[in-house]
Amino acid sequence: MSAIITPPKFEVAPTPPGFEGPGFFATTLDKAVGLARKNSLWPLPFATSCCGIEFMATMASHYDFARFGSERLSFSPRQADLLMVMGTIAKKMAPVLRQVYEQMAEPRWVLSVGACASSGGIFDTYSVLQGIDHIIPVDVYVPGCPPRPEQIIDGVLNIQKLVGEESLRRRNSPEYKQLLASYGIE
Repeated sequence: MSAIITPPKFEVAPTPPGFEGPGFFATTLDKAVGLARKNSLWPLPFATSCCGIEFMATMASHYDFARFGSERLSFSPRQADLLMVMGTIAKKMAPVLRQVYEQMAEPRWVLSVGACASSGGIFDTYSVLQGIDHIIPVDVYVPGCPPRPEQIIDGVLNIQKLVGEESLRRRNSPEYKQLLASYGIE
């Protein structure tokens, strides 16, 4: 004797005003592009010192950084859109970091990981850059010395939130151009 299986009943949501027909999804272009960008970030790790080791732990299977859409690390600035600066940055490295940032295509975002990248950390000396925000604009800071992998993931989630909510026109705004001009970047 066979049992009769009845298919589940689905309720169809009402269509938004102005759109008729099956298969339509109403949203704005800004939100659709933001959704695509935030879930497909290509990070470029610029890692030195112990923060780089913590980032390696973040990429390992226990924390699985790939589940946030950042699985593909890019070691070419022209193919990356998220610069992750981790660890102590010496003043002699500052021009190289600046060049890496300038080679990245727009839109680009910067995550400063750890006390050393954010403020020079415990190294208040003539040879250590006292925060990368002296040479490039920073979008999100991750505190810690070194920060735990959970903190790095939280920083990336904050970047994703920023990317998802960013207007397509922000990069062409006079305020953004003025910010880049204050760093001497065209």
